[in-house]
Amino acid sequence: MQNRPAYAIDSVDHALRLATLLRQEGPLGVSEAALRLGVARSTAHRLLAMLVYRDFAARDARRRYVAGPALGRPVPTEPVAELRSLALPHLRALTERVDETSNLTVLVGDQVRFVVTVEAARVLRVGDREGRALPAHLASGGKALLASRTDEEVLALYAGPHPTVPPVVDTAALLRELRRVRRRGFALNDRGTEAGVTAIGRAVRGPRGAASIAVSLAMPTSRFRRDRLAGWAGELAETATRIERELATTG
Repeated sequence: MQNRPAYAIDSVDHALRLATLLRQEGPLGVSEAALRLGVARSTAHRLLAMLVYRDFAARDARRRYVAGPALGRPVPTEPVAELRSLALPHLRALTERVDETSNLTVLVGDQVRFVVTVEAARVLRVGDREGRALPAHLASGGKALLASRTDEEVLALYAGPHPTVPPVVDTAALLRELRRVRRRGFALNDRGTEAGVTAIGRAVRGPRGAASIAVSLAMPTSRFRRDRLAGWAGELAETATRIERELATTG
């Protein structure tokens, strides 16, 4: 996973974020796009116009912006926009309590995609991962979600007669790790996807008991301490429970 470049071009970053949002979340209006990017409405309008010009966006019958042909088919996920809106206040509260970056991720095949990030206030912190994807068997949220599946379902994904993904995963080691996740109730990613970053993840169960979203805390490895792991896991559990309760009332 890449950190923000030292000499980032904000206009390019904004355009790419918009393209990702259109592909993952569906239609956006100009005002919604401006709010998500934290820019003026006129700026969002110009960015969207360029995406339309290059076929990365199009207009639907309601004159809202949707993913264009250059982005291919939309990513099939949970209703991401609704999940983001529901979870955001809980992630903000979590980050305020522990002062580390929090995330909500969804499982899509063999990957987890970051739906929303709430960054910590510290100068040294894990940055915004919204819209990015990581291998599920390495990411903390991904491992937490895979642990909610049966061994048979995991093997069908990685090592069945017609595996969904190439057979590059040590499935025996993965199943051992998932059994450990089930016992503890949370998953740990200690520099497995990015040097210097450690993350803790917990699955969030939907109204029907299935889990396809997860919450996680990510921090610089230099601040990670084993003696604080139980406390961080407890904060994640509280946040997951709050989101589950709200999902139950809205779903």
